[in-house]
Amino acid sequence: MNQETFRTKSLGTRPDAKAPDGSDVRLLLQMTRGSMAHFASSPRKASRAVAHKTIEEIWFFLSGKGRMWRRNGRHEEVVEVIPGVSIRIPTGTQFQFRNNGDEPAEAIGVTMPPWPGANEAFHVEGFWESTVDPS
Repeated sequence: MNQETFRTKSLGTRPDAKAPDGSDVRLLLQMTRGSMAHFASSPRKASRAVAHKTIEEIWFFLSGKGRMWRRNGRHEEVVEVIPGVSIRIPTGTQFQFRNNGDEPAEAIGVTMPPWPGANEAFHVEGFWESTVDPS
């Protein structure tokens, strides 16, 4: 991709893909050192727990409410997430999101480097039992 090329993209009305954790993904823009996507989780659902092999992410929550579990080595925590909260997911961190509300929970995620493909994420044992469709 030519870094000097300007690009503009609007958020799509339909998901482009399912994330490995089961959330709906709408792809946004990508550059050589990072990519951005919009994630939506259904009301009252717990995602599949995953970890990433090579990337790190920053999430910024736009709507909904829930809890995020993260574990990296001996460090483990569960935090409340609401609109305006931002979280880091370092490479190799196991994580899982649970939507506690009656509305979809939405977040923007920035991935560094850009998302490399389906083999990047792997499933791990989570904090909660997953309630999303396994497909």
